[in-house]
Amino acid sequence: MPGYAADVVDGQIAIDVPASPLFWFEGYHGAPEGTAERFSPDGRWYLTADTGSVDEDGYFQFTARDDDVILAAGYRIGPFDVESVLITHPSVVDVAVVGRPDPEGVRGEVVEAFVVLADGAQDGPELHAELTALVRDGYSRHAYPRRIHVLDALPKTPSGKVQRYLLRSL
Repeated sequence: MPGYAADVVDGQIAIDVPASPLFWFEGYHGAPEGTAERFSPDGRWYLTADTGSVDEDGYFQFTARDDDVILAAGYRIGPFDVESVLITHPSVVDVAVVGRPDPEGVRGEVVEAFVVLADGAQDGPELHAELTALVRDGYSRHAYPRRIHVLDALPKTPSGKVQRYLLRSL
């Protein structure tokens, strides 16, 4: 966008404050700790909490919200990446992925998927095995969902964003 300069700093998309004359955010009112979390120690970078990358042509690729990244067995797993694989299954019409504490206490977190099925699709162990294999074999062996939940609909905001915090509380 004109008036803004950005880059990736420590895996996060960041705004270069001195090089962005239209950037006006100075911090959270009455919350110096929250403000400190959003800016680099030298104040140069505003850290958006969006993980991503930038290619050699300057195009940004959004990966996930930093607070949605799943830390499983030492791997950083972006929910969007797993969701992008699961949605390709013909029985799945909507999907969201979250991290939950590993019940065995070994992995840190485990990947859990919440899916909405197409009309006529059947839930059951066969479908769960197909979805697990789709991610494990087609994307990454460490990112497959350990549990899959079928819902009638995903909880969303009025603007259509999935409310992951509600899924984590189910």
